[in-house]
Amino acid sequence: MNPRLLSLLRFCLTAVVVLVAVLVASLLWKHYMYSPWTRDGRVRAEVVRVAPDVAGLVTEVAVKDNQQVRKGQLLFVIDPSRYRFELDKAQANLAAARAAARASGASIQAAGASAAEQAANLAKYQSQYERRQRIQGSLISDEARSDALAAANAARAAVAQAHASERQASAAQQEAVAAVEQAQVALAAAALNLERTQVRAPVDGYVTNLDVRVGDYANAGSARVAVIDQHSFWIYGYFEETKLPALHVGDPVEVRLMSGGTALQGSIESIAHGITDSDNPAGGDLLADVDPTFNWVRLAQRIPVRVRIDADHLPAGTVLAAGMTATVVVRPRG
Repeated sequence: MNPRLLSLLRFCLTAVVVLVAVLVASLLWKHYMYSPWTRDGRVRAEVVRVAPDVAGLVTEVAVKDNQQVRKGQLLFVIDPSRYRFELDKAQANLAAARAAARASGASIQAAGASAAEQAANLAKYQSQYERRQRIQGSLISDEARSDALAAANAARAAVAQAHASERQASAAQQEAVAAVEQAQVALAAAALNLERTQVRAPVDGYVTNLDVRVGDYANAGSARVAVIDQHSFWIYGYFEETKLPALHVGDPVEVRLMSGGTALQGSIESIAHGITDSDNPAGGDLLADVDPTFNWVRLAQRIPVRVRIDADHLPAGTVLAAGMTATVVVRPRG
């Protein structure tokens, strides 16, 4: 073969190989830098930290670690003895308050009867005084007239006192009625506290990392059981910022779990609008603390993108656990 032809053939072959390599490298660069996919995906879920509403010793644990529970299912029980005593005490206080209210009602009736009696006495003595005033001459002495006037004034004062006693009894009745209402509220609170000694699951889900035992002391408001809401699973895909222009809310997504199995389907629910800038913390005087050095190699930041899982088409037998790793591939619409 002609050496010049052979040399030209070698040159053309080399050029084709270089062009193919450049094309492949370009495609790979675009695929890894700009295509909307990431291997940095995490399965996430809402974790409900269940805390008792009342304090006391744990007398029963009704679930096991990693057990599936339904909303309202019993998780554990706080010793109810003290709260039963409080309920009995509240019931006794309510009975006493109602008895006091009935007694105050009887006092109002007695005060009313006394006021009516004093009003009748006033009418009688006032009439006697007026008759003595109409008698002329010496048929009646001045002393008798004075006595009649004094008796009428005393009856008038007795009527005023009786009305004051009636108002006082009415105020006492209002206070007794208020005491009954307070006792009813205290009884309802005691019944609620007794009911809250049974701690129940607030959602459907899975008990995880169970760390409560019979004999433990549980403080009110201190979380003792973690329940993963089984209806709240979603995917967080951490996409490089160079890929964000290709992502839009609502775009369909394919999720491939590292555990294998059929791919899950979903869609982009939201895109985060901020991450922590670790290179620019605030200084002591609240001014930016700018690092004087600059890295020539700049790595793209990763922005969290929330992906909703299509639970209606979840493959049978799929096991989801918060923290699992997944590959997230977005299929941009259009």
